[in-house]
Amino acid sequence: MLAAVPPSSAMSKWSVGRKPSRTLGLLLLVILSYLVLRRLDWYNLVPAWLRHRQSGLQANGQHFMLEDSTFWIFGGSVHYFRVPKEYWRDRLLKMKACGLNTLTTYVPWNLHEPERGKFDFSGNLDLEAFVLMAEEIGLWVILRPGPYICSEIDLGGLPSWLLQDSGMRLRTTYKGFTEAVDLYFDHLMSRVVPLQYKHGGPIIAVQVENEYGSYNRDPAYMPYIKKALEDRGIVELLLTSDNKDGLQKGVMDGVLATINLQSQHELQLLTNFLLSVQRVQPKMVMEYWTGWFDSWGGPHNILDSSEVLKTVSAILDAGSSINLYMFHGGTNFGFINGAMHFHDYKSDVTSYDYDAVLTEAGDYTAKYFKLRSFFGSISGVPLPPQPDLLPKIAYEPLSLNFYLSLWDALQYMEEPVNSEKPVNMENLPINNGNGQSFGYTLYETTIASSGVLSGLVRDRGQVFVNTVSIGFLDYEKKKIVIPLIQGYTRLRILVENRGRVNYGDNIDDQRKGLIGNIYLNDSPLKKFRIYSLDMKKSFFQRFSVDKWSPIPAVPTFPAFFLGVLSISLSPFDTFMKLEGWEKGVVFINGQNLGRYWNIGPQETLYLPGAWLDQGINQVIVFEEKMAGPVIQFTETPHLGRNQYLD
Repeated sequence: MLAAVPPSSAMSKWSVGRKPSRTLGLLLLVILSYLVLRRLDWYNLVPAWLRHRQSGLQANGQHFMLEDSTFWIFGGSVHYFRVPKEYWRDRLLKMKACGLNTLTTYVPWNLHEPERGKFDFSGNLDLEAFVLMAEEIGLWVILRPGPYICSEIDLGGLPSWLLQDSGMRLRTTYKGFTEAVDLYFDHLMSRVVPLQYKHGGPIIAVQVENEYGSYNRDPAYMPYIKKALEDRGIVELLLTSDNKDGLQKGVMDGVLATINLQSQHELQLLTNFLLSVQRVQPKMVMEYWTGWFDSWGGPHNILDSSEVLKTVSAILDAGSSINLYMFHGGTNFGFINGAMHFHDYKSDVTSYDYDAVLTEAGDYTAKYFKLRSFFGSISGVPLPPQPDLLPKIAYEPLSLNFYLSLWDALQYMEEPVNSEKPVNMENLPINNGNGQSFGYTLYETTIASSGVLSGLVRDRGQVFVNTVSIGFLDYEKKKIVIPLIQGYTRLRILVENRGRVNYGDNIDDQRKGLIGNIYLNDSPLKKFRIYSLDMKKSFFQRFSVDKWSPIPAVPTFPAFFLGVLSISLSPFDTFMKLEGWEKGVVFINGQNLGRYWNIGPQETLYLPGAWLDQGINQVIVFEEKMAGPVIQFTETPHLGRNQYLD
C-alpha cells in the first residue's frame, strides 16, 4: 500500500502568507485588476503551493487519490470538546506516532450555539485551532459537522432549545429545524471553508450528517444537508456514514458511502452491499469501533487488543481505508453525556474512555503498541518517536470542611419562575428565552393532604416533603406515596436531566424536568416555583465565602460541600475517588468534571492537571444523598485498565 505524503513537510511552507495584511490585500487587488485588463495568463497568478491543490481527495475506481497519488486513509477520532485544550497537541502527536495520517472529529452544535444566535468557539471549543494544530503536526482532517452527530453526546449534539417548539421534528426538513440549521451552518461554514484542502488547509473530506439511514424519517433531508454544505462553500469530497442497520437506506447520489462496524463478519456483508449499490468505489470503514461506551449501572466494556489488531488487519487486507473510533475518547465533562432508550433508559457515564487506543488520560495501551507496530510495518517510513506520558500523581486525601444545604442556597439564586403549571426545562423563560439545557431543576408547590403522587419525570426526580426525602420518581417508578401530613406542606421535586437520548427514533421526545401535570390523588397540582440549577460557572459566583458554614454532625441533603486542594509544586493529572459518597457532581476551580454515582461502573473522575493551579484550588461537590469522609486521589482510574495490559 502506498500512502500519499502527509502534510507535515508541505504545511510549513504552505502556511506562509495565508493571511496577508489589509495593505497587501489592496495592493494585490490593484495588480490583479490590471492583469485582468491585460488578459495575462491566470495560471501564473495562482501561488505555487495552491497550484498543486486542484483535485483534492477523489474516489477513483477502487482507490482514493489525493491529486495524482494513491491515498490510504489511516484515521483516528479525537473530539476536541472532550479533551482539555492544553492536551490537544499531546493526543495528536501520539496519533501521528501511531502511524495514522488523518484526524476525524465531530462538531457539537449544542455546545457551539448554547443560545439561539449566540456562538461559542472559544477555549475547548476552538475548532479552528484544533484543525490547524492537526495540520501543523502533519495530519489531514475529515470533518463530521452534523448537524446531528450522535457521538454519545446529549441529544446527539442538537441544541435543546430546538425542543421549545412542541411540533419540532428533528433531522427532517421541518421548517423550524431547517431554519435553525441554516443559521448555524452560515456561521460554522464561514469558519470551516478556509480550512479546506483546496483553500490550503488540511480538511480533505466532509461528512453529510451522521448515520441517517437508521433514522430515515424524511427522504428530502439528506439532499437538503448536502446542498446546505455545498451552497456555503464546501468543495471537498462528501461522505456518508452508516452502520448495518442503516446502510441500505443511507446511500445517496453524489456522496461516497462509508460503513461503521466492529466485526469482520459485518465487514464482508457491508462491503458486498456497497459494491452492489455504488459499484467500484473506494471502501472505507469510517468507524471501526475500538471499544464501546459505558452506561451507569452497567458493565465496563472492553475489547481485546489482539481482536482489534486482527480486525484492523482484515479491513486493510480487504482494500479498505479505516478510521479508528475512538483513537482517544476523552471525557464527557460537565453534563454533556447522552443516553440510550430502547427498552430501558440508560444514561452514559462521565468517562468516554471507550476502551480506546489511548486511555481517557491519554496513556498508551496494548492496542496502541500493537497498532503502532502494524501501521509502522506498512508506512514505508520510520514513525515519529512516541511522546512521553504525562505524569500522574495521587494527592493526599482531601477533607471538605464547609457546607451549604440546597435549601439554604435557594435564597442566593436568581428569582424562581412562578408558574400555574409545571414547565419542562427547555421551555423555562430563562437564558434569554432559550430555556435550560443541562443540570437540575427544582419544582416547589404546596400540598394540604397525603396521598399518591404521580406524573412523568425526566429523568430522575427526588421527592421531598419540606426538606425530608421520601424517594424518587423516574422511568420505572411513576408513583410515590406522600405520608400523612398536618396543614399546608411544601412539596419539592429535584429533577435531573441525566442525558438526552443521542441515538434512536425518540429524539423528538427528549424534553426534561416535569413533563405535563404532576398529580396528587389524580388532581393536578398548581402554583409552582421553579428554580433552574444549571450549575454553570456563574451559578457558584453567588456563593461567596460568608455563605458557607462548617459541616454539621448531621448534614441536610442535597448539599454543596467546599474544600481546598493545596498543591505546592507543578500540578499533574490525577483521578478523584469519592468512596462513601453516593451521587453528585464535582467542580474544580469552576470546571465541571462531571457526574459520579456509586452504582458504577465508573468509580473515579479524571482531573486534568492542566485545570489545577500551583497553590490553592477550590473544590465543590454537589451531593444528593450521602457524603463521604474525604475525597481520595489515585494515579490510575478504578475500573479502568492498566495502560500496558488488557
